[in-house]
Amino acid sequence: MSLSGLEKEKDRPEGWNRPRLIEPDGEGELLEIAMGPHHPSTHGGFRMDVALDGERVIRLKPVFGYLHRNHEKIAEGIGYLGSMPYTDRLDYICSLTNNWAYALAVEKLTGQEVPERAEYLRVILGELTRVQNHASSIGFLIQEMGASGTPLMYAFREREKILDLFEGLTGSRMMCNYMRFGGCRVDAPEAWLTAARKVVAGLPGFVDEVDRLLTGNEILMARTQGVGVLPPELAVNAGVTGPMLRASGVNYDIRKVDHYGIYDRFNFRVPLGDHWDVYDRYMIRMLEMRESISILEQALKDIPAGPVMDAKAKIRGFRPKPGEAYGRIEAPKGELGFYLISDGGPNPYRYRVRPPSLINLTVLEDMCLGSDVADVVLIFGSVDIVLGEVDR
Repeated sequence: MSLSGLEKEKDRPEGWNRPRLIEPDGEGELLEIAMGPHHPSTHGGFRMDVALDGERVIRLKPVFGYLHRNHEKIAEGIGYLGSMPYTDRLDYICSLTNNWAYALAVEKLTGQEVPERAEYLRVILGELTRVQNHASSIGFLIQEMGASGTPLMYAFREREKILDLFEGLTGSRMMCNYMRFGGCRVDAPEAWLTAARKVVAGLPGFVDEVDRLLTGNEILMARTQGVGVLPPELAVNAGVTGPMLRASGVNYDIRKVDHYGIYDRFNFRVPLGDHWDVYDRYMIRMLEMRESISILEQALKDIPAGPVMDAKAKIRGFRPKPGEAYGRIEAPKGELGFYLISDGGPNPYRYRVRPPSLINLTVLEDMCLGSDVADVVLIFGSVDIVLGEVDR
């Protein structure tokens, strides 16, 4: 492929960011373009440097860091509890699961117990978060395919109901800051549980509606089947987790592996993909929403009375004994983990985040190689990332 009127590489100023030509040895000319960093489908400041042979992708480099906020270093300079609201800003679609993973890490570090009612509330909020995350992910995926915004509006209609529940319990729709070491910040009144049961009762109808609209759609199937294939061996070797890993046929769900919280009390299945492509990643999220609804129905039925904070939990003078701990959960996008080292002081000596969005993004080039440029954004959308978590 050739274009006229482009300067030679040596004549371009530093930071030049328009399409440019590369001349590989004896293989003709390639077009290199920068997609982003403000492309509307990237959900934040993200860029892909793509090399094309005609319309076929032969090289792709993700470029990120535009939203870096120094999260981990800030956390090493403030008290343990002071980092809880910072976790909200990682995956800002899923603040409550961020809270949970961090709380779990500190509880492992200190040996803190969590009351039974608080464990149920964590499961309820975590699965509501999973439903609204997957619904939004599917809506954005269809929009990135070039379809109208109807599926996204359907998803946001249900998401609003769930965010209303979050606001009613925590006081905030997105930056919830709700979990605490040893439990939850406030209890859920009976009126809130009644409202939650009403919302959950309507979720199967929503999933059926989206299923009828999309799953057998000929255009969706043509654009996604056989596109962006991620073999299971590569997924495992790259550390991919969550729906992406299960869409590649790997039976791995931390809720089943670790049984953290009280997940061993609930009956649910782990859906797996057969073809490892964008369509399977869509279907896994659809099926996982159904399993989350089943967990929610069980948890809302069986939630016991009692306290939501361990009576021995400390707020002031919180100084864990020297040691280290890694706490992880099955967040909606994959394994979210926090690694902490305590030296006995009021602040973590080391604080590190294992963000699923970043790890899952590392295989983007592998999934895109050989695809048409029109499929790149679609493959990227099937990864389901949030740049706040990638850059931190």
